[in-house]
Amino acid sequence: MTDLPLDQVRTLLAVVDEGTFEAAAEALHVTPSAVSQRVKALEQRTGRVLLLRSKPVRLTESGEIVVRFGRQLARLERDAGAELGLDDTAGPATLPIAVNADSLATWFLPALAEAAAHQDICFDLHRDDQDHTTRLLRQGLVMAAVTSSPEPVQGCSVRALGTMRYRAMATPGFAARRLSGAPLRQLLPEAPVVVFDRKDDLQDRFLRALAPRRTPSRSRHYVPSSEAFVEAVAAGLGWGMIPEPQAAPALAAGTLLDLAAGRRVDVPLYWQQWKLDSPALAAVAEAVARAAARALKDPDRR
Repeated sequence: MTDLPLDQVRTLLAVVDEGTFEAAAEALHVTPSAVSQRVKALEQRTGRVLLLRSKPVRLTESGEIVVRFGRQLARLERDAGAELGLDDTAGPATLPIAVNADSLATWFLPALAEAAAHQDICFDLHRDDQDHTTRLLRQGLVMAAVTSSPEPVQGCSVRALGTMRYRAMATPGFAARRLSGAPLRQLLPEAPVVVFDRKDDLQDRFLRALAPRRTPSRSRHYVPSSEAFVEAVAAGLGWGMIPEPQAAPALAAGTLLDLAAGRRVDVPLYWQQWKLDSPALAAVAEAVARAAARALKDPDRR
């Protein structure tokens, strides 16, 4: 196997993290020309194109492999240095983690706080839909992810966390205006709906189960923030699928209604992480598992 020079691998990581050759040069305190030469030399050494020179840069499949290798090596190098007492001036470890917005808004941050109380860690969080966070693992951009996929990314381990339960919610006023006088399966597909973003399939998934032969409404409000999503539904813009932990206060206050009490969408969540013997990563994994056990549904109990 061809040896990969560490300075070239570190330079590739800097370009990916910073997004451009110029920004990477500033972070590394070298010239953009030096960055370009190192990346080109690494590509020549591997015989593969590693980066697409767009802005921001994009990794090729070969580049993803090298970046995963580089991050894993950097993590092991740092952990070994810390154990040997040779890493006193490097500052806290930074763990890049992918997480979906609803977990981030409900149960995930307390887990990070618990881990950070016992480990010198900083977090670089990447927010994405739970159906897409494994892509960031494959690209080597994160070391761990909350995901809906039980299939392990190559080089990763998987741990079941529990189930995030979503219910179809709307305000009493919206329900009176748009959802009365006919069965819900007839009216809901025609009503305005709040959607997180164009990756969000929860509302359509609910409608497919409720009214499989109906076409979903084209009247859609895209609100790409978990907190603002709930506020948009509470403001009466439309109906939407809200996680039970976020919906509970509004349900208790009567400001939101559960439109179909016998129906819900359950999204199983998993923790995937690189198979590394890293104390920091292990501490975060345990804290995440404990927080998930407190906040998420046990899929074996209804």
